Amino acid sequence: MLPSALSDFVALIFPRTCLACQQSLARGETHLCTGCRTQLPYTDYHRLAPTDNPLARRFWGRVPMEYVLSYLRFLRRGRVQHLLHQLKYQGQREVGTALGQMYGQELATHGLGTDLDLILPVPLHRRKLAKRGYNQSDTFAEGLAAGLQVPWSAEVLRRNSFTASQTRKSRAERWQNVAEVFEVAQPDAVRGKHILVVDDVLTTGATLEACAIKVLDAGAAAVSVATIACAEH
Repeated sequence: MLPSALSDFVALIFPRTCLACQQSLARGETHLCTGCRTQLPYTDYHRLAPTDNPLARRFWGRVPMEYVLSYLRFLRRGRVQHLLHQLKYQGQREVGTALGQMYGQELATHGLGTDLDLILPVPLHRRKLAKRGYNQSDTFAEGLAAGLQVPWSAEVLRRNSFTASQTRKSRAERWQNVAEVFEVAQPDAVRGKHILVVDDVLTTGATLEACAIKVLDAGAAAVSVATIACAEH
């Protein structure tokens, strides 16, 4: 049996489905169907000036950011929530890499990323990493790196303490929860460079702020942040 015929046969028995809406994918579609690709709630914040970016305002007076970016708006019971659930709890790592690559290509098209030197995912503690088997932020970083043509590393930032879930915590409580749990394990990797720190979801920004401060304290020339999705205030 020819490989293409075998592929069609497997698709017939085990149809590939869109990770967002669970409908069958057509030939040529990967991970997301065309309908979801066009209907996902994109933020388009990369098209705005920093002073007009509502996400950037969350960090004003706290830590200087070059870019504050997020690909999608998080809407409860919507496609984005389903995608993130697939990524974090159903072992669908390709959600992160696919969205990262799509977003990276979008950013590159608009001239963003040409001054970035290194992408760093927010690390998981080793206990949570062992339980989940992978870091969802690593997958997003990997996809972004491919789309932007910028290197990434999961070894530079380290999480030293296991923290309780951030869910249901206020901004102050979230900051207290993560303020001293991160460290830059390889300062030479960030010194004098523009670093992009990435995570899956931006809510209050406390985790990204804590990482950004550590990166700047280690000698980075500039820091930016990007996430798959952002929760609206």
